[in-house]
Amino acid sequence: MSTTRETVLAALHARLQPLAALVLRDEALPERIPAAGLIILRDGQPGEPEVTLSPLRYHWQHRAELEVVVQAGIGRAGAFDDLIATIGAALDGDRTLGGFCDWVEPEAPALVDLPVEGAAALKAAVITVVLHYTTTGPLA
Repeated sequence: MSTTRETVLAALHARLQPLAALVLRDEALPERIPAAGLIILRDGQPGEPEVTLSPLRYHWQHRAELEVVVQAGIGRAGAFDDLIATIGAALDGDRTLGGFCDWVEPEAPALVDLPVEGAAALKAAVITVVLHYTTTGPLA
């Protein structure tokens, strides 16, 4: 039996799977970046919940992270922007992840350019995705 936390994270991972980029979960950055780009879902932290009583419920704002990476010599900025836009469209298309989550809210990407010696530079970002969900206990 999966926890709500795992169910929500698995639903987020599944929501990103149809994208052209390779989508991994909690994996190391591979040596080669696919031409369509790479997205690595990091489970992140659930943080401190708000608690309501009668009935007892824990309301989480879990902060997962998407590491988004594109490597290209020419057109890198455009390819990166396209990938960010497709992630946004995928999340906008189902803000409840099939009913497993109360709401999904991506934050603006934190951008970085990474030079690679002897290869095309990487354009990368971390996108924090806030997952709002409720459980009956802190370990549920």
